[in-house]
Amino acid sequence: MSMKKTLLLNGLALAALAAAVGTAQAADTLKKIKDSGSITLGVRESSAPLSYTLGGGKYVGFHTEMAEHIVADLQKKLGLAKLDVKFQPVTSQNRIPLVQNGTVDLECGSTTNNLARQKDVAFAVTTYVEEVRMAVKANSGINSIKDLAGRTVATTTGTTSVQTLRKHERGSGIDFKEVYGKDHADSFLLMETGRADAFVMDGSLLAGNIAKSKNPADFKIVGEVLSVEPIACMLPKDDPAFKAAVDDSIKGMMKSGELAKLYDKWFMQPIPPTNQKVGLALSESTKAAWANPNDRPMEDYARK
Repeated sequence: MSMKKTLLLNGLALAALAAAVGTAQAADTLKKIKDSGSITLGVRESSAPLSYTLGGGKYVGFHTEMAEHIVADLQKKLGLAKLDVKFQPVTSQNRIPLVQNGTVDLECGSTTNNLARQKDVAFAVTTYVEEVRMAVKANSGINSIKDLAGRTVATTTGTTSVQTLRKHERGSGIDFKEVYGKDHADSFLLMETGRADAFVMDGSLLAGNIAKSKNPADFKIVGEVLSVEPIACMLPKDDPAFKAAVDDSIKGMMKSGELAKLYDKWFMQPIPPTNQKVGLALSESTKAAWANPNDRPMEDYARK
């Protein structure tokens, strides 16, 4: 065997070993949680009613409370007398890197499961199926995509909503300007203060920001459904044991009716801090996802 071939084989062997070590490290989330006695949840600051802050380190919402139920099940599974929960605020830009590098063990915010993201992280079973639409001022005269011609549209940095709008059959050819908020609250503020005419985002996030505004009646959600997207918790890639534990917990909540109770609490009842109702009834798409738990990406939903 030539020296060149030997070096090549040795290099390949080392690469394979490094990959195996990396996979092993990535697959130790349950051990990491048990050894440390703590788990870090990725939460959002302005993704009401899914996940948001009330200030002072207090995080609430449909997915945040669901994540706390998952933590309780993990604690039982691992036989821990106590499991400390740490909350790590994430943004649309940093949520995937923070899961990848192990800063966040489980992110239950408002993240769409799609094929591109599946290359970097894994997703639990879908817990909410979202419809992307737009929020406008009630007196804006905007009721459809065609009404955006010559207008300014806000969305949040690190999200795909404006791209979705431009790809929509009725959005192609419509000339509008884009502005970006650093988070969903900032994007809503751009529309609220007149710096943007519409805010394009997930319907639940639009409704949540409207519910938290000073005068909810001043705003409305309008226009065609731009896309249907499965929202799910993110977790480290290539960690089947951790994914199975998280999925089992969520499926248990689906079966027991606990998830439906949480949905009613955060979507159909008054929520803090303004005690306004979001008022989005459970959709048929979300009901279907609960009846047949799966981690299908949004591309599957787009197929006719």
